[in-house]
Amino acid sequence: MPGPSRILIHEVGLRDGLQMEGRTVPTEKKLVWLRRLLRTGVDVIQVGSFVHPVKIPQMADTDRLFKEIAASDDVPEGVTLSALVLNEKGLDRGLACGVEMFCMGVSASETHSRKNTGMGIDEAAGRIIAMGLNARSAGKRVQVSVQSAFGCGYEGNVPEERVLALVRRYCEAGLKDISLADTAGHAVPDRVEQMLSAVREIDGGVTLACHFHNTYGLGLANAYAALKSGAVSFESSVAGLGGCPFTKIAGGNVCTEDLVNMFRAMGIRRDVNLDELIGVAVDMAEFFGRELPGTVYRTGTLVQTGL
Repeated sequence: MPGPSRILIHEVGLRDGLQMEGRTVPTEKKLVWLRRLLRTGVDVIQVGSFVHPVKIPQMADTDRLFKEIAASDDVPEGVTLSALVLNEKGLDRGLACGVEMFCMGVSASETHSRKNTGMGIDEAAGRIIAMGLNARSAGKRVQVSVQSAFGCGYEGNVPEERVLALVRRYCEAGLKDISLADTAGHAVPDRVEQMLSAVREIDGGVTLACHFHNTYGLGLANAYAALKSGAVSFESSVAGLGGCPFTKIAGGNVCTEDLVNMFRAMGIRRDVNLDELIGVAVDMAEFFGRELPGTVYRTGTLVQTGL
């Protein structure tokens, strides 16, 4: 199992967490949450996505968020700000406002790919790889993903070979920071171990990330399986908010404070400020006026019991 120094936490709540919410969060409130998240010690924070504001209104202020935070002294050394891009126009917008890390991906489900991007798998892969290379040539970090890597809400099972074919295309292009995204929440631990092992057989130099949804309550179990199988980066959402609006059943992300709580009890990433994460989750619950999917912001943490 990887040692604590190798495990990275990529907080995606401000993007994947908020994109499903019907109540628009004011930019000023997002900045409050962003500044608090910057104090938690997580490694990467996904500020938003560059998508059409009509399709995802919650992301309409992503350019402004990047510009405002870049003009401040609030970003600690070693923390990276990321954004999701779906197309060339989004990449141009991200380059213009100073995004440090671009996340972009292709779905292994033909149906999900067309609903999410309007393109089939092959066309989407060609465009995403070209975008990734362009972003890297501009000096930016690039993470490419395979979405619906463990199943699709529309198609059901997604053949493993279809996932691995996309991984091979990424590796052949030299894009080896790769995330496997369980968009529909269909992953189970043994398949996670099998899939990550197969990816490592393709190229041992791949930096493995994972992005699990908790649609069927298996998010943390899958994260643990990924940890055992060599994943070094975990994407999660504060308070467990989120879900893909273009899948059949949208389930929340693995909850960041729950994930950190598990890691800390295992002796991993005890440097992360769990109290601050819980504080953000509590504030989000108050803002939205409902109980959110996360657990430890309501129950307290294992650290409090001496573990």
